Amino acid sequence: MTDAAPLAGRTMVITGASSGIGRGIALAAARAGADIALTYHSNEAGAREAAREIEATGRRVVFMHMDLGDAASIAACARDVSETLPRIDAWVNNAGADIVTAEGEALSRLDKLDLLLRVDLRGTMIASWKAAELMAAQPDGGVIVNVSWDHVATGMQGTNPQLYAAAKGGVTAFSKALARSVAPRVRVNIVAPGWIETAFGAGIDRDAYLAVAESTPLKRWGSPADVAGAVVFLASPAASFLTGETINVGGGVVM
Repeated sequence: MTDAAPLAGRTMVITGASSGIGRGIALAAARAGADIALTYHSNEAGAREAAREIEATGRRVVFMHMDLGDAASIAACARDVSETLPRIDAWVNNAGADIVTAEGEALSRLDKLDLLLRVDLRGTMIASWKAAELMAAQPDGGVIVNVSWDHVATGMQGTNPQLYAAAKGGVTAFSKALARSVAPRVRVNIVAPGWIETAFGAGIDRDAYLAVAESTPLKRWGSPADVAGAVVFLASPAASFLTGETINVGGGVVM
């Protein structure tokens, strides 16, 4: 294995990888040498396109449907992955509910809360338990990376930030407790993105977009590739002595 291929010979599962951050993670992991299993909820076309891009890197890829809000769907996906791949070296829980664009934006406050708690928190917990169970049976264990939010450490004004803080703060706290529970065979770490250019960033007012960049110490929005770099590191042998840690990928807004 070389620095150019830190994940050579490894297999990774990335949930919610049909677009945005998840897709960026899947592509970066493939370019780093990993074979990929990616999941999607509603965007099958995006999943197929992501799979084609991964195949173009020369890596093996499979994709499958999974509803993170449905425990039976998570269990079925974990079973299918374990039957399809020879082993699972890393499992990345990136999938989450959308409450800021499309139909999610129009939901009531309570409906948004219920959705986030069911998908982002409960779903991540169930998927993490399944991943840890599969990895514990492997000779070399494995790595779980859960996606949270950098502002859970400081808070942010507004209704949607309150909701995200509750769900993603739970993900962070759960991940730390899980890391102690499944060590030393399985490592569990957290990546906490900040302002990342996904569908939300592309759709906001230009002045608001520029204000975010100006208030960020590194003077720009992040990209899915920025988040992917942190995930690839945590999934690689270079991070073999890290567990229960959080990497903020937010340009220094939260330090």
